[in-house]
Amino acid sequence: MNNIVELKDVFVSFDGERVLDGLNLKIEDKEFITLLGPSGCGKTTTLRLIAGFLDPDSGEIRFEGKDLNGVPAYKRQVNTIFQRYALFPHLNVFENVAFGLRVKKLPEKEITKQVTELLKLVNLEGFENRKISTLSGGQQQRIAIARAIANRPKVLLLDEPLAALDLKLRKDMQKELRRMQKQLGITFVFVTHDQEEALTMSDRVVVMDKGKIQQVGTPQDIYNEPKNAFVADFIGESNILDGIMKDDYLVDFSGNTFKCLDKGFEKNENVDVVVRPEDVDIVDPEKGMLKGVVTLVDFLGVHYEIIVDIGGFKWMIQTTDEHKVGDNVGLFIEPDAIHIMKKSEYSGLYGDYSSFSEEMDHISDVTVEE
Repeated sequence: MNNIVELKDVFVSFDGERVLDGLNLKIEDKEFITLLGPSGCGKTTTLRLIAGFLDPDSGEIRFEGKDLNGVPAYKRQVNTIFQRYALFPHLNVFENVAFGLRVKKLPEKEITKQVTELLKLVNLEGFENRKISTLSGGQQQRIAIARAIANRPKVLLLDEPLAALDLKLRKDMQKELRRMQKQLGITFVFVTHDQEEALTMSDRVVVMDKGKIQQVGTPQDIYNEPKNAFVADFIGESNILDGIMKDDYLVDFSGNTFKCLDKGFEKNENVDVVVRPEDVDIVDPEKGMLKGVVTLVDFLGVHYEIIVDIGGFKWMIQTTDEHKVGDNVGLFIEPDAIHIMKKSEYSGLYGDYSSFSEEMDHISDVTVEE
């Protein structure tokens, strides 16, 4: 697949603070790619660079192989949808969608044809004469999308466009955006800090932190094969432990030796071990590879979220089986549930749910002062 956008060795600083630190990213034509990360990681700055709202301090931005540096936003085949949709309140739905087409001075017959097709695409046929103020948040977002794609951009940039919607509507719009992207056949570059949103919608996910890309891959790759402790922790819940790689397919952690599916590490290399909460089975203590005590149980509807203390390390387990605080339990872990990562700057910062349990205990002890 051809690359439509490419960022090479891009650096950006604001007030002496590095925001993007040597960013390298290739975005493929007709893909749905998501920039994911916490606030301040550089994802929105990356979007602004592609849009032309910001120039890099150094590095290249290329579009279909051509240098975009210095090319103003209005000359790029790119459109942007922001969290605030910036619709024109004094214009009806038809005129909002038609705005860009009128700027291009298309014939009225062609404008009517295109607006009708676009409203059909976003499932808002018959809304032509409605006022913007009468539309719901989801409907306003669809109008913003219709207006943004009216001029047939090759790339559509979406900066957290679902953040203002309630949970059910947000999930509905995730499916709608994915459907529209496939139907339109254009590149979507989506920015979010919502991990579930990124995993649900994307062909590829770009996980960012501190102005750097930590990992790029399919949602399955990012979740199942995280590159470091930051990615493992940011994408879902993870138990992350210190381990020693004794040999190919053999790792020590929590005082025991476990079979795993990883190889290629040095003998006795210090590593990070990741075990997802849903991949751990709670069994009778005598059947467990590890033994511990349940310290916290939360019922979340679909499953229980259980904290188990094993030698001072608090594990999180997600299970449909009920257990009680104080129960002595065993943990059973299959080899394919154990993922080995090299040590990184993030090692030791994530993965132990001791703070989670202590925060819960602390909250329960709070008294209200009169």
